[in-house]
Amino acid sequence: MRVIDPISMCNSAEEACQLVKLLSNPDRLVLLCQLLGSEKSVGELEAITGIAQPTLSQQLGILRKNALMSRRRGNRNSIYYRITSRPAIAVIQTIFPGIQHANQQ
Repeated sequence: MRVIDPISMCNSAEEACQLVKLLSNPDRLVLLCQLLGSEKSVGELEAITGIAQPTLSQQLGILRKNALMSRRRGNRNSIYYRITSRPAIAVIQTIFPGIQHANQQ
């Protein structure tokens, strides 16, 4: 049986709690689930999820600020988002076993 250093365990517990807190918002969880398949533009996310623009922008900002996703500029000022957090991917795939990350297909 492996003994885990208490300080490391506390640090990991803090990170896990922060991730669970971020995923506990239904809008954020739905957005991340949609991004598992492939990156999507803000317009695509709005159409797929039905989340209105002000809320969508707010939730995307929170996810970016907490390093769960990244964005890139496309042509015509389109912004594309993709999920980048391996721990978030693992949790989402545990909650929704049928969802595959784009890199796993």
